[in-house]
This record gives sequence, structure tokens and C-alpha cells, in this order.
Amino acid sequence: MSQLSIYIHWPFCEAKCPYCDFNSHVRKSINQEEWTKSYISSLKYWAQKFPKSKINSIFFGGGTPSLMSDRAINEILSTIYKHWSIPSDIEISLEANPTSSESKKFKSYSASGINRLSLGVQALNDKDLKKLGRLHTAKEARNAFDIASCNFNRVSFDLIYGRQYQTLKNWESELLDAIKMTMGHLSLYQLTIEDNTRFGQLFSKGKLRGLPEDVSSVEFFNLTQKVCEANDLHAYEISNHCKKGQECKHNLTYWRGKPFLGVGPGAHGRVDINKKRYMTEAPSNPELWLNQVQNSEFKNFKFEQISHTAHAEEYIMMSLRLKEGMNINHYTNLAKDELPNDKVKQLIIEKLITLENNILKTTKTGKLLTNYIIRQLLC
Repeated sequence: MSQLSIYIHWPFCEAKCPYCDFNSHVRKSINQEEWTKSYISSLKYWAQKFPKSKINSIFFGGGTPSLMSDRAINEILSTIYKHWSIPSDIEISLEANPTSSESKKFKSYSASGINRLSLGVQALNDKDLKKLGRLHTAKEARNAFDIASCNFNRVSFDLIYGRQYQTLKNWESELLDAIKMTMGHLSLYQLTIEDNTRFGQLFSKGKLRGLPEDVSSVEFFNLTQKVCEANDLHAYEISNHCKKGQECKHNLTYWRGKPFLGVGPGAHGRVDINKKRYMTEAPSNPELWLNQVQNSEFKNFKFEQISHTAHAEEYIMMSLRLKEGMNINHYTNLAKDELPNDKVKQLIIEKLITLENNILKTTKTGKLLTNYIIRQLLC
């Protein structure tokens, strides 16, 4: 039996955060019933293509999927359970904002089958939350975490560091505070300025002040690793830290290059048919996606075969983010070729990677230069 994961993308938010370049949109009103029917139609379409698959994980992302109605979550999960084989230990995650209105739904989400919650906290002080365009307060974030911990066995939350005018001392204090709260998993992202965002626009005009310089960015990263390791939160991926056994199974699907379905506006997927890898992509515009699904125009969605080379390159880019590294034999099997031996040797000499028992990993120094290492290996 083939194995799949499923990603459900809910594209709507109450407001667009100034740093966010995800496929998220603000709408005055949303017909939840209409959207739920379309998600169900889309899932049934994929069930016809992959009817005998075991679903390893389900992830509701966005956007802000905690804006979905209880009924929508329940009906979508019921559809998945009806059409595929579901193991008893399946991980079902949902991203949520910590506003008081959304945290009231946590109990019903748990009853529907959600068993892992990921909270978009981003900062633990009101001043920085306001700068980041967040609609919740630090108090609401803590309250939401308390409510979540009473309803879910697994709760993670996100923080952004390297924020405007943030000092290393302040970040260390905030991180230690977060570690006291955590149930065993933290996602810690250094603020990245993307072009197609409000922050990107301000930065291009020289109006986004107080960001760390390159040297400071390295110090922020190193401090984050040091503090987390000292508190038994290992970095199983560049930005994700957890206690043993608390890794996010769904995200490991991406980083290990396993197949998954993407459902919803702008959702990407990777599926295998007859030992060939295909990429799928839905229209990113919410209304266009809705219209095409309602008219069963799935033929308009992207469904393209990926070459052996492209598949192997994706594996390099994703697996090197992991502490466990990449399996050379698996790469060779995908690429029908070997990694450039001269490049590998040079990276070992530079002490950026290690290669033992056919497992290639980045070193502590190399982790900071992951993109450089990837470029070298793809030459």
C-alpha cells in the first residue's frame, strides 16, 4: 500500500502580516459551507487517483485555518477517513492564531480529530507583536497556549527572532521564557524580508530600520541553537527544535522527500505514479480555485512529471535542512547519477559537511551556509 500525507491550505486571514509572503488573502465574508463542499470535492478527486493509499499525516495550514468552522474541519476529516486507510497513530495538525475568538474553538477541533496544534505566537511582548502586524496580545498568546495544552497532547508554537531593534539579551530572555512554556516543540524563524511584502517595500525604501546586520544574524542563530540544546530541544531541522519523539511527522514528509497531496488554493503536491515523481499545483487565487473545483475543472490544475535530476535536486535542498542529513544511496537512486565528487571533497576540507556511512550532513559551521552547500552540490 502506497503512503501519502495530505496538506489542506486555507487561504484566508483576518489581516495580512507585513512579513508574510504566503498565499494568504483577506476577505470581508467567506461562505464556509461553499468552501467546505469544494474541499470535499477536491479530496474525492484525489481519492479516485490514489484510492489505495495509507495517510500518514494531515496538516491544515494557511492562511489561518483556525478561522475555519468546526463543521468544516469535521467534514473534511470525515471525508479523508472515508476514502483512505488511516492508521491509529496518525498525526493531524492545525495552525492557529492565539486570539481569544479562535482559542474558543480548540476543544471542538480536538473532538473532530485534530491532535496537534501549532500556534502562531511570533513574539511574547505586545510592542513587537504590533510591529509584526499580529492581532493578538502577549497575554492572549499565553492564555491560548494554556487552553491548547488542556485540549491537545502536542502543542507547538512559532517565534520570530532578529526583529527590529531586538538585542541578543532580550531574545535570550524571551526564548528561555518560551522554553518554560513549551510542551516539547518550538519553531524558531529568523525574520526574513521578502520582496512581495509590506516589510519588503519598506526595506527597499530604507524605511525598515533596526534590523540586525549579517554578523548579528549569525549571533542570533548561534544563540538560538545554544539555548535550545542546553534545554534538551534538539534542532532536528534548521528552524525546528524539539524533545525526542516530538518531531512534526508531516513536515518530515517534505524534508525527506516523501509524497504528499496538496489541497486548496495555491497548494503544491508531490506524488508518485509507476515510480515516477509528479508535481501538482492548484490555482493560487481563492475565487479561481473555488470556481474550477465547483465546475470539476481539475484538468486546469498543474500535473507535471518531474525529471530524475529535478527530483534528486529537491531531495538535496530539503534533506540538508535536517539534522539526520541526506542518504547518498537514495540520492543516487533518484538522480541516476552521483554527486560531484570534487565538490564533496572540497566541502569536507572546508569542514562544512561530513560524510559517514553514506550519510551526508552539514557541520555546525555548515548549517549557517546551507544554501552555499546546496549550490555547490548542484553544480
